[in-house]
Amino acid sequence: MKRMLAAFAVVALLLTANTLSADDATGTWKWTATRGDKTIESTAKFKQEGEKLTGTYTGANTESPIEEGTVKDNVVSFKVTREFGGNKFTIKYSGTLSGDTIKGKTSFERDGQSQDREWEAKRQK
Repeated sequence: MKRMLAAFAVVALLLTANTLSADDATGTWKWTATRGDKTIESTAKFKQEGEKLTGTYTGANTESPIEEGTVKDNVVSFKVTREFGGNKFTIKYSGTLSGDTIKGKTSFERDGQSQDREWEAKRQK
């Protein structure tokens, strides 16, 4: 009986460990976006502690801090505030974490209208 309980405890522990690691977004992530005839490469460096996500976003040779970052039930979300032509704007990212891929949408306002785009990032190894 003791062996059976010990085996059950080990299996439960392994299942819990696998579940926790599945949600971990820590690492360096890269993705590209095409705007007209230009391809823009972006990089995010994430650190996850529980449901809190911190780090930096780098795009167009400018680094910005991740704001309001969270990871919950494999959903990664964060905001990045950027400046272009003297105007500040905020891009909201949301996507589903699956292994070494985050796939979802970005959202931002342009000329008073919400713009959504597809987003897919790959973890760098």
